[in-house]
Amino acid sequence: MDQKLRGRASQTDPVSPAAIDTPLAKQVLERIRRVRPGFVTTYGDLCPEAPRFAGWVLASCEDPDIPWQRIVRADGSLAKGERQRRLLESEGVPFRGRRVDMSEAWMPIEDGTA
Repeated sequence: MDQKLRGRASQTDPVSPAAIDTPLAKQVLERIRRVRPGFVTTYGDLCPEAPRFAGWVLASCEDPDIPWQRIVRADGSLAKGERQRRLLESEGVPFRGRRVDMSEAWMPIEDGTA
């Protein structure tokens, strides 16, 4: 597996649109689409075998219909800071301090039909 797929590429590396056109990347994007408004899930839930790969797919995707804001770190902290928080708050996601209240807002991702 090349370095980008392991999630170790820097944010400044060029991203090939074909890179997110793999079966695993498509699975990650489909899982993101299943997260309902008002809920969140984690990078590890999207791709348990490679959470950093899930983050890379999300960062590489330019589809405006992907609800990127609903993906948070396992501890409820936000990768995209205040912008992400504003979007989540507008959906009714509860917070405890600076982190999402995972006991209330976490949504497990099921395989299969949505």
